[in-house]
Amino acid sequence: MADKKDFREIETNVEEIEEKIMLHRRKLFNRVVRIILILVACVAAAGLWMALRSYTSYEIKNTIELGDKSASRYKSFLGNILEYSNDGIVYMDGTGAQIWNQSFEMVSPQVTICENYVAVYDKNGTDIYLLNDAGLVKNLETTMPISTVSVANQGTVAVLMVEDKNYFVKLYDKGGKELAGGEFFGEKGNIPVDIALSYDAQKLAVDMVDITSGTLNTTISFYNFGSVGQNEIDNNVGTYTYEDIFIPEIEYVSKDRMIALGNSKFMIFEGAQKPKLKKEIVLEKEVSNVFYTNKYLGTSYSNNDEAGTMHLCVYDMSGNIVMENDTDMQYTNVEFNSNNEICLTNQYECEIYTVHSIKKFAYTFDTAIYKILYESGVNNYIVIREGAMDEVRLK
Repeated sequence: MADKKDFREIETNVEEIEEKIMLHRRKLFNRVVRIILILVACVAAAGLWMALRSYTSYEIKNTIELGDKSASRYKSFLGNILEYSNDGIVYMDGTGAQIWNQSFEMVSPQVTICENYVAVYDKNGTDIYLLNDAGLVKNLETTMPISTVSVANQGTVAVLMVEDKNYFVKLYDKGGKELAGGEFFGEKGNIPVDIALSYDAQKLAVDMVDITSGTLNTTISFYNFGSVGQNEIDNNVGTYTYEDIFIPEIEYVSKDRMIALGNSKFMIFEGAQKPKLKKEIVLEKEVSNVFYTNKYLGTSYSNNDEAGTMHLCVYDMSGNIVMENDTDMQYTNVEFNSNNEICLTNQYECEIYTVHSIKKFAYTFDTAIYKILYESGVNNYIVIREGAMDEVRLK
């Protein structure tokens, strides 16, 4: 048996051990951080590569055979597709499965959308169909021919009507009850050309041209139907007059933002109660097309060159140019898709541009195309063409 004096006493330095543990943890943490940064960089690089990449082909994921759709038009609604024509409107998903179908007879059907509601009206007729994702909410029949309709996100409908050179604006709730109305006398020279109802239906803008002075002037008047407007004469909370400018279109593009699209400038108004002019965009050349979303305003105009090229220019809602591109494609339609990409089409050709000035896709189809819509997911689209609807993925 060993003598106790043969055992050595081991001194334990607690601070030194704790320091070594902290050093190990720090090395481990730094290693994890480096791995995370590498992964983030890889994802960012992949995202950048995808954003900058151009495509010249696609693969078909699914095809639905269709009948003759040459008379139909299409819009995106809540991630699905609206197809409408003179004899009705159909709501379907990306596979072509029907969600609902509403029949009617219209000479000139027009569609306007605000978030959860769709209004289909017969321009110069008297029918309005208010619908949501579940189908028909109300069929309204007016007593005078309809010029235009605007809808709010809870189903309120504003209608501009004309009869014997007199113009009437009326508001209806989604049950068809008349909420407010006003009359404008065209014989006095003030002719309403468009209306815009805010998302919450509290504000209405009326766009009028005035020819009494011998020149074409435009006046935009804002009306507030809430408590703020009750303190104003005729609920008018602001009027703006523009000399020698024709403004054919106004539209609320978000809750408190309205755009006015003139022949020589665009105006952006903002305000929850009393809209104020926030920005004017002066147009340098005569514009051929105007297209917009809640984030961007797009224009196209001719470069007046021998090749017949067109110039695309996109502004953000602060008036800054975010995209410019030239195209030699002889397109017949230009619009934003639901993902804010610019889509140009003619009978057989398509070009898609991002707002970062990248030509993302260019293709010539074998059959006539009617519409190209963005579908959720990376590079997924729906191509509605002669005889079929294809779910495709760019490659």
